Amino acid sequence: MLLPVPWDVTVSYTDGTATAGQNILEASAQLDLHDPDVPDAWKMGIYMRHLDLVWLNRSTELRPLAEQYIDFLENGGQLDADFEMQAALGEINDACFDLKNWVYHETKALLEQGKRVGIVGGEHSVPLGYLEALAEHHGNFGILQIDAHQDLRDTYEGFTYSHASIFYNALKIRQVERLVQVGIRDFCEAETDLVNASNGRVHVWTDQQIREAEFEGSSFMSLCLRMVADLPMLVYISFDIDGLQPDLCPNTGTPVPGGLTYNEAVYLLKTVVKSGRKIIGFDLCEVGGMNNEWDGNVGARVLYKLCNLMGRASRMEN
Repeated sequence: MLLPVPWDVTVSYTDGTATAGQNILEASAQLDLHDPDVPDAWKMGIYMRHLDLVWLNRSTELRPLAEQYIDFLENGGQLDADFEMQAALGEINDACFDLKNWVYHETKALLEQGKRVGIVGGEHSVPLGYLEALAEHHGNFGILQIDAHQDLRDTYEGFTYSHASIFYNALKIRQVERLVQVGIRDFCEAETDLVNASNGRVHVWTDQQIREAEFEGSSFMSLCLRMVADLPMLVYISFDIDGLQPDLCPNTGTPVPGGLTYNEAVYLLKTVVKSGRKIIGFDLCEVGGMNNEWDGNVGARVLYKLCNLMGRASRMEN
């Protein structure tokens, strides 16, 4: 079951990812269904719910207000002295909290029905409620994050549930046993300090670290084995499309030079499954929205692979 979450209110660079679910769905008609990694994958069945128009409209309504607020900050505005901007921030934070709770209740209900669930963003803040539901449903688990950014910032720009704060917030969930970040190439000192203070709870594989290890003779296979070894047996995949090279996601919210190739990302995901670990859920976020055909095409292929590998892991368990 795929749950699209049409939300990109707190993005700090380029918006438009709220309609990614629809863009991916339309592009998916171009996919051939045979997957050599998962025999008869198409027989497992994939259903994507319709975009929730209430949340899409709310996102569309609040994004201009968020842009006004962000411009205010970037131009040196002092929040303490501006009641209008304080009110704007409060309204946005309240809406983000409501969205988190909506995602929590929707995914909790699906999990209780025995569904395997994937979130389709939208900005990267949207899966937090799902992570809370998974924690209740499964207990302890780990997160494999493919991303250009660490997303470990505390209330970035004042947004409690910012796209740049998703894993800062996720680490508040005690059942998140380990966070392994792969492809990281844009981060701040405060995020590095948080990682260093995590006592091994957060493991980071920067893009530079991966490439330099390869330059010095390590195979990508050996690196993937080391990445996966840091994960517990239950794994959630958080796939920000900007973890890939920018030519694969040109209209993502915050593209960064470098990144994984499509095949490298798939190989890493396959390594998780081959290790005997179970994928309990995933999200795919920050894919360019409608009128960005190539982004939808790549996003559809990543999404199909995520669905198939989660299904394969469940087959292996049975």
